[in-house]
Amino acid sequence: MKKTEIVGFKRANLGRPEAQRLRAEGSVPCVLYGGKEQIAFHAPAYLFRPLINTPDAFEVTLNIEGDIHKAILQARQFHPVNDILIHADFLEITPEKVIKISIPVRLKGTAKGQMLGGRVQHKLRKLSVKGPVKDIPEFVEVDITSLGLGDSVKVSVIELPGIEILDALSNPVASVNVPRAAKLGGGEDEDEDEDGEGTTSEDGGDDAAE
Repeated sequence: MKKTEIVGFKRANLGRPEAQRLRAEGSVPCVLYGGKEQIAFHAPAYLFRPLINTPDAFEVTLNIEGDIHKAILQARQFHPVNDILIHADFLEITPEKVIKISIPVRLKGTAKGQMLGGRVQHKLRKLSVKGPVKDIPEFVEVDITSLGLGDSVKVSVIELPGIEILDALSNPVASVNVPRAAKLGGGEDEDEDEDGEGTTSEDGGDDAAE
């Protein structure tokens, strides 16, 4: 997983009025759980930028008034109108702790079908996995070089030692779509063949009658 750091401060007061005040000052109310105790804190909103709108999975170092905690962002809540982050939940982790998380899926290589005019469709961009924090990779890479027109590669090809894959193994990761021109071209050839066969049949019938 990628790494980032957030510096936070313990919340002396809880409740909606205090949370609204913190948001007005540019902070995000947060909760850290999963450790020895649950900690309510707040942190500057700009520190969350690496964690928002990204497919990457992050291990977050939380520095809460000098106390260091390793965590992952477990849940986040946005304002329904302006999409501003208004709350975040963190799960405290250790290297051996088993967690569920989604990690990015990257495609490697150029598919053979692309050389023939096909277009690669990246269908699965994040893979859901479960395993010890220390074994979870930053991303998974899937080789697509062997894919021809109409071919696809599925989750079943992904191997992650010590990690359980939670997505269905039959789910497609990527496929190479047949270009529309090729489909239309195939249809025209087929029509021509059918017409040709019909003409031959009629001619053959006339010859037989003669």
